[in-house]
Amino acid sequence: MDGIDEQIFSELRDNARLSFSELGRRVGLSTNAVAARVRKLEADGIITGYTVISGSNSSTASGSLEVFIDLRLDAATDNDTFAEAIRPIREIVDAVHLTGPFDYLVRAVVSDTAALNALIKRLKASCGVAQTQTRVALRPTPAPPLP
Repeated sequence: MDGIDEQIFSELRDNARLSFSELGRRVGLSTNAVAARVRKLEADGIITGYTVISGSNSSTASGSLEVFIDLRLDAATDNDTFAEAIRPIREIVDAVHLTGPFDYLVRAVVSDTAALNALIKRLKASCGVAQTQTRVALRPTPAPPLP
């Protein structure tokens, strides 16, 4: 990844909806050159997808809860099995494999505490989760720009 690729990556991280022509204008390349570089970044696994990040008022406005669930897997469940088991669960936004006392940190959005309870029960019953610790987000703090 050279300096121009880093600029492209940074621009897309800030706004993944930029057109190739606008992206090219910002980094000083033609539309076709930018498109080729983005495709290469995707093929090389540098860019693995594009996502929507909810605004700071989306949880409050919709009445939903953003939660962070620390999970410890049971001894019989490996990481691949867990990853496949959570894939169809719509409430889960993402999951990160961790070091330390817990195996994963899962971020999820649920409609209310009853839905949170149902999600935790589902994780324990069918995803190989032995223990959870849950935190509810009160309000987001804007993240600083990435380097």
